[in-house]
Amino acid sequence: MGVMERVMTMIFGGGRNVVKETAEVFRENAEAGAWRDARLREAALEQFAQEFALPRQSLFNRIMDGVNRLPRPLMALGTIGLFVAAMVHPVWFAERMQGIALVPEPLWWLLGAVVSFYFGARHQAKGQELQRQLAETLAHTPRMARNMIMLDGLPSGASAPGNAATGSDATLTIQAGKPEANAALNDWRANPSPGR
Repeated sequence: MGVMERVMTMIFGGGRNVVKETAEVFRENAEAGAWRDARLREAALEQFAQEFALPRQSLFNRIMDGVNRLPRPLMALGTIGLFVAAMVHPVWFAERMQGIALVPEPLWWLLGAVVSFYFGARHQAKGQELQRQLAETLAHTPRMARNMIMLDGLPSGASAPGNAATGSDATLTIQAGKPEANAALNDWRANPSPGR
């Protein structure tokens, strides 16, 4: 029993699991891999959040942003409100519609122009912002194409850092593998310290 106990202690003892550690040399620990992937995603999302965070605005800017967001919902809710009013109190609704029928035609044209300019200007501003973003993306295209051409032109032997591309030249390969002369190390070897 003592031999088996020593073998088991050697394999699983001391807070270690030699079998698990050996298996992880050949196969990634799925739990640790999932944890690393989650950390990577979390870091990427944090970077995106910082990239798209709006700078702190003044009170006036926040109020104006709120006011700019009001017309469309108010128009939609007002139209629905008219339908509700027509069903709930038809006489009251008919009186109001008679008042609207008395509005002169030039005032209708003015209202149409104001609404068209509001929505048209907003549509144009959003469209111009999209065009600007597309132009910025397209401006990077030639540089990216040059980078791709340069990367394709690299010899395959030079892809690892620190390795010289020697091609099929055996003498050059041998010379590239030799260490360079180290003057400090040569001096130290020539004058060994007394404690050595």
